[in-house]
Amino acid sequence: MNNYQQNGDDFFLYVLNQNEHIKTTCSEFDSSEYEVRRRYQDFLWLKSRLEENYPTLIIHPLPEKFVMKSMVERFNDDFIETRRKALHRFLNRITEHPILSCSHHFKVFLTEEELAPHRKLGPGFLSRMSETMRAMANSVRGLRSKLEEFAVMQAYVDDFSNKMCSVDKVTHRIIKEHREYMDELKQYGPTYFQWAESEELLAEPLKGVGSCVERCSKETEEQIQHLSEVLVPTLHEYVLCADTLKAVMRRRDNIQAEFEAKNEALASRTTDKEMEVDDLADRVEQANNALRGDWSRWRTSMRADLKSAFISTAAKNVDYYEKVSLTYCPSSLYAVCLQTSRTLASWFFRAAVLPHRC
Repeated sequence: MNNYQQNGDDFFLYVLNQNEHIKTTCSEFDSSEYEVRRRYQDFLWLKSRLEENYPTLIIHPLPEKFVMKSMVERFNDDFIETRRKALHRFLNRITEHPILSCSHHFKVFLTEEELAPHRKLGPGFLSRMSETMRAMANSVRGLRSKLEEFAVMQAYVDDFSNKMCSVDKVTHRIIKEHREYMDELKQYGPTYFQWAESEELLAEPLKGVGSCVERCSKETEEQIQHLSEVLVPTLHEYVLCADTLKAVMRRRDNIQAEFEAKNEALASRTTDKEMEVDDLADRVEQANNALRGDWSRWRTSMRADLKSAFISTAAKNVDYYEKVSLTYCPSSLYAVCLQTSRTLASWFFRAAVLPHRC
């Protein structure tokens, strides 16, 4: 980024637009040079898309969006230049990354004139809320077990964050003390020169002391400038990077927690299914035994009932034909009727007994 514009409101000021001049030799790009205009929100969009697609990769942090107005008014040019350098380092770190540099979103960010159509393709509000709620649930649930290497990594990140915050605070305190010391030196220098004008005998020594104080003041100012331009931004970036590392570790833990929850649910469902299958097997066995026993009972009862009914019917027929034959029928007809009754009785009896063979 070699050009920029600034814009702000009554309380906050931040760089909104950046003119990106990109030169590349990658075959994935249609041209070797692009010039696009990007707002700070566009950098945020790129970072969020990269985090969404690569949740466990360490993405270099962006500088903060907001700065107090008093600080901006005091170091306006320095702030803007620091912001530009930080954004440039952010892009360079992505370019140097073997995976992030191949991201489709990164290519879109570098080449497309308008990002609005691509912004609309991102996840909706409800989808983001669902992801957030799921992440919160996984955080509350916690991990059953954590691999030793990631536990060591987590401890390192926590320790690194604490130490970087401490070093950052100490550096700002040192700069503040150096600045106060420089202000005092700037006051002492002219004082020694004025003193030399009023003391002829001590003029040369006093001027020498005054010159020494001025040189110390300039060297102190250069030291403050170097600390402010080199050390402070680097320390602050790694304070932010520590937060990024914590977020990456949380996302990794959330993925593991979700895996454990799904695995437990699957195991629970498997156990439930096995118990259900065992219950059904018991029910089948009980049903088989019940049906076998009741079938035998029913067959016995059925044979007895039919045998009784058929024998009773046969006896009634015999009695009937005997009474009828004595009154109305000749002996030959009586013999036929008697034989028919006996045949029917025999048939009814066989019909009652045959089902026993089934």
